Amino acid sequence: MVTAKKSIFYVALFYGCFLVNHACDHGINQSPIDIVKDEAVYNPQLEPLERDYTATNATIVDNVFNIALRYNDTSETVKVGGIKYKLKQLHWHSPSEHTMNGQRFAMELHMVHFTEEGNITVVAILYRYGKPDPFLFQIKDQLAELHAEGCKAEKGDPLPVGVVDMTELKQGADRYYRYVGSLSAPPCTENVIWNVLAEVREMTKEQAADLMAPLEGSYRHNSRPLQPLNGRVVELYDRSMKIRKMM
Repeated sequence: MVTAKKSIFYVALFYGCFLVNHACDHGINQSPIDIVKDEAVYNPQLEPLERDYTATNATIVDNVFNIALRYNDTSETVKVGGIKYKLKQLHWHSPSEHTMNGQRFAMELHMVHFTEEGNITVVAILYRYGKPDPFLFQIKDQLAELHAEGCKAEKGDPLPVGVVDMTELKQGADRYYRYVGSLSAPPCTENVIWNVLAEVREMTKEQAADLMAPLEGSYRHNSRPLQPLNGRVVELYDRSMKIRKMM
């Protein structure tokens, strides 16, 4: 269990400020969590993640505490609960923030989507070390440029990437876990719908190192500690089970 003291320490360590009186400190439905597979409840009402990802212009930015791709004017969307959310940014954590049956993975990608009303849903993808991740080849040069600039660059200045093909990130959504949590970075806003893909993807150790290289010191390990479930239910979408029940 993560105490309030540990939560405040996390905020101070990774964001360089001492923030209190917000959800990071006193929230009760926080993220990330440990997903216990046998305790996830299959929900036949859950729908497939309808992700309309193609190719779109993006910029890459060193936010000090993570590396992110930003999409300012995009048609990339995901439909959750019948509502379309627009992709605004994606970023990586090392090691993974969510765990499965207590197992932590090498990396985790968060794809953060918003509605016009400000509602948030996140699609999370876990990674283990293994084969190269094709998606990361598209930003290899920009990551190297961010690293080379180092302290000479103003943190937060976006670097143009050009057109990024998102279709690779549509793979592996036949099973996912859904729960209601929070942003895992300040202000740790709650009522965020999380969709954690069950399929663990792969990237090489070199790709993981490239992703973290522009960050400094302890920021290269930018995962928030696990948060208590506090009675929340983790639901499971399983395409194969859904098909069997329809037959």
